[in-house]
Amino acid sequence: MSPDYPNHNDELKFLEYLKDGKREGFDFIYAKYSKLLLPKMQRMIKLTEVVDELMQDVFLKVWLKREEIDTSRSFAAWIFKIAQNTIYAYYRRVALDVKMQRYLLETFAEFYEQTEDYLFNKERVELLNQAIEKLPAQRKEIFRLCKIEGKSYQETAEIMSLSASTVSNQLVSATKYIKRYVFFHSKEFIMLCIAAYLKK
Repeated sequence: MSPDYPNHNDELKFLEYLKDGKREGFDFIYAKYSKLLLPKMQRMIKLTEVVDELMQDVFLKVWLKREEIDTSRSFAAWIFKIAQNTIYAYYRRVALDVKMQRYLLETFAEFYEQTEDYLFNKERVELLNQAIEKLPAQRKEIFRLCKIEGKSYQETAEIMSLSASTVSNQLVSATKYIKRYVFFHSKEFIMLCIAAYLKK
């Protein structure tokens, strides 16, 4: 979503009203920017009732964050960013549905199965670390030794006083969890989710 920049002699005045909590400031901004946001939101979400609900969410956030408005910077860019984040949050909620997850995994199986390259891409390091931290202690250590330090199953088994088969099984479980976590929390996933949802 790229912001438009409406020109209006009174906009700065009404933004100041909004920052001060005055209703007329909010009404002016709502009337102007809801019209600008609507077609862009409709392109990303085809359900009218959902668009209406998210539009209300956007302007609720504008009201709650009104003191953060910087009148020396583009208000359009600010509100469009709020709208974009609101839409992404909606698709993340949609993705929590088990049926949607199954559909996405089936639809984008080839993309999802690119395990090693996908997980260890430098752009996903933060997500990877978050996922690793959510693993049980033993599974976390096995993943770290095998995948990050590059140790063999046997080496890891000896270090941790486990059988090689236990290491293998635990690593499979760890990798499966981490891959799903990274996939369902990545920016690519959000775009895939939007694409898949709009095709339905």
